[in-house]
Amino acid sequence: MAQEQQQSPPRREIVTGVPRGARRRPPAHAPARSEISEQTTLGATYVRALMRSQLRAGLGALAALVALVGTLPLVFVLPRAASGPLVWVALGLLVYPVMWLIARWYVTRAERNEADFTGLVTDPVERSS
Repeated sequence: MAQEQQQSPPRREIVTGVPRGARRRPPAHAPARSEISEQTTLGATYVRALMRSQLRAGLGALAALVALVGTLPLVFVLPRAASGPLVWVALGLLVYPVMWLIARWYVTRAERNEADFTGLVTDPVERSS
């Protein structure tokens, strides 16, 4: 019984240092940001891919807008009696919301392209912190 009273609880040790996940490891490859700033062919390829995806989004929005506005003359060709109020409904109520939706789609697509590009060129260690 005397031994049980003399035994103290195990000693607690405090470990100090940088957690394993927070240690900065050198990248396995040169980040794409340096490729772009040094204007290498790989960096030019990255920028060209971004420009191509932005151009695709812009041309898609333009094609949708042309299809919307291009069909309006067909509404005007309808017989006068049937097209009177329909023209104003088409011009005043239908065209602008659809144009807004096309613009909204284009902006979100352009922002997604830029976010994908930023994710591509940033160092994975910088993204996690």
